[in-house]
Amino acid sequence: MRFAIVFRVLGLLLMLFSMTLIPPMLVSLIYDDSALFAFVVSFVIILLFGTAVWAPVHNNKQDLRTRDGFIVTALFWAVLGAAGALPFILAESTSLSVVDAVFESLSGLTTTGATVITGLDTLPHSLLFYRQQLQWLGGIGIVVIAVAILPMLGIGGMQLYRAETPGPVKDSKLTPRITQTAKALFFIYLGLTVICGVSYWLAGMSAFDAIGHAFSTVAIGGFSTHDTSMAFFDSPTILIIAMVFMILSGMNFALHFVAWRSLSIKHYFLDPEVKFYLSWLIIGTLITVGYLYFTSVYDFSGSLINGSFELISILTTTGFGVADYSQWPTFLPFMLFMFAFMGGCGGSTAGGIKVMRVMMICKQGIREIHRLIHPNAVILIKVGNKPVPDRVVEAIWGFFAVYVISFMIMFLLLLATGLDFVTSFSAVGSAINNLGPGMGDVATHYGAINDTAKWILCFAMLLGRLEIFTLLVLLTPAFWRS
Repeated sequence: MRFAIVFRVLGLLLMLFSMTLIPPMLVSLIYDDSALFAFVVSFVIILLFGTAVWAPVHNNKQDLRTRDGFIVTALFWAVLGAAGALPFILAESTSLSVVDAVFESLSGLTTTGATVITGLDTLPHSLLFYRQQLQWLGGIGIVVIAVAILPMLGIGGMQLYRAETPGPVKDSKLTPRITQTAKALFFIYLGLTVICGVSYWLAGMSAFDAIGHAFSTVAIGGFSTHDTSMAFFDSPTILIIAMVFMILSGMNFALHFVAWRSLSIKHYFLDPEVKFYLSWLIIGTLITVGYLYFTSVYDFSGSLINGSFELISILTTTGFGVADYSQWPTFLPFMLFMFAFMGGCGGSTAGGIKVMRVMMICKQGIREIHRLIHPNAVILIKVGNKPVPDRVVEAIWGFFAVYVISFMIMFLLLLATGLDFVTSFSAVGSAINNLGPGMGDVATHYGAINDTAKWILCFAMLLGRLEIFTLLVLLTPAFWRS
């Protein structure tokens, strides 16, 4: 392992992250709140640490290999989780323990949206802005952003991009050069954020709330500036805007790129993954709305808006709340929660297994049934009209197997810490799928669970954000052999 090039990139990326503390400082000055000192000290510490890591090896100009890309990505997220926790530890208004601060930081950066903080309405504006900004940076992937705006890295970026970009199809490029690709993704992401924020503002949010919620909506993060989340605004218009942008952010960003370049939306309706995604959104919404109405939980309009919003929020793994879905009758909470295991499309900011993988697993299951009937037939799996190589199908099944095993191990570990069955199951599912709200003791926040469980969930959030293999590959002896 060539640690010189790894430390060079890690130092540069930490210095970049320190710059992201400047906007919260400005917010603190504007609102004259009490958190300025925490951000200034955190900025200095992270900048100096990044410089100390980078300076001794800054002349190393080697290209980054695939192995280096994996270790930089995993190391950066681990170090970034610790660095991002500093303002939460130093701010007097939160004074979180180390584990709580790291949990909150990682939850933001991985766009999970699980929180240990209560009393959001009384927190300093700068800390609220910082939480929302963490999700926005994590949504597109801080490493992709770094490749887009730091050409001074002077190294091949494809390995980092492959490790960091969300979704099962990691080798497809939007443009020939990695820098152009990352820039295209970043500006589409920024454009969606601006349109979403302006829409929220026109619908009645304050400018501060509109910016903060645009950050967490497009990032599919779910953090809010209020304890009651989206219910605080009591506005169907705002909920409809949120639903539209959650659905858009749950789609492959490559499709948004094509729409922008071709000025056409017809390809959305031709894409097999989007059709599968929208089909389940519609099916889930119909079941949820219908059941809420016929069991008299709400009247029709209440069932329509609350049921639709919660289904879309959970399926896309955003995690915004307008009602406590865990208190809804009979099977509904578990059905909604199971939708989060599918999540959004590959290449989106959503969590979960991803729509493409679920679709391929279903197609493989159907193929096996047909093989039982016609043992000698050659049956291809197709996406659209294109056959899918068996190697891709094997990789998806491999991912699914490791995903299930990882889930079960962490589920058992949480049970061993003393949490009940529902809390353990939903907490692991919420963390590994980067959802946020769970059921049981973690339906609203995670502050009440024990510290050991929080560390396990931090690992689960990283696993989900880095698509399992990027992190687990570092635990194999073969990775470290020369």
